[in-house]
Amino acid sequence: MAVVRIPSEEKTLHDELSIRAELSTLGVDYERWDLSRVPVDASAEAVLAAYATEIEEMKRLGGYTTADVIDVNPATPGLEAMLARFDKEHTHSEDEVRFILAGRGIFFLHGAEQVVSVEVGPGDLLRVPQGTTHWFTLCEDRRIRAIRWFQETTGWTPQYTGSGVDEGYQPICFGPAYLGERVASSITA
Repeated sequence: MAVVRIPSEEKTLHDELSIRAELSTLGVDYERWDLSRVPVDASAEAVLAAYATEIEEMKRLGGYTTADVIDVNPATPGLEAMLARFDKEHTHSEDEVRFILAGRGIFFLHGAEQVVSVEVGPGDLLRVPQGTTHWFTLCEDRRIRAIRWFQETTGWTPQYTGSGVDEGYQPICFGPAYLGERVASSITA
């Protein structure tokens, strides 16, 4: 289940209805989907076949032309370069839609007056509409597997805002995979 944090209001949301209501104020759709159809290590083809009905319905509703499965882990070649494309505030000229199959990550959504973080994990589906300012990073285990939908066959291209807002937010995950880094302290006994 996703975890939504709203730092400006010192608020954290854990339940589906509250998360859905909060994200809808930003135009972002949130759903929970069943994960029991395929094992975690199923091939991309098996995943796409298992969710074919939902994939086609999303295509019909959102005007998406293609869907695929992305599978990122610490051994993924060029992982740092890939993540560097996502972790700066940007927008897209198409929706960014992800159904998380495994792993965890954080979408930071920058609305008019605040930044909201959405830690997504297995079973979470998020649709971030085109033009929404946001950025994304992986959680500590550096793993994400997801079905992605695209409106253009070339995939999405980020348009960076250059605002620097993303520099003020640390990628802290609160789910079960979070171990956290040790922080040096100047406090002495």
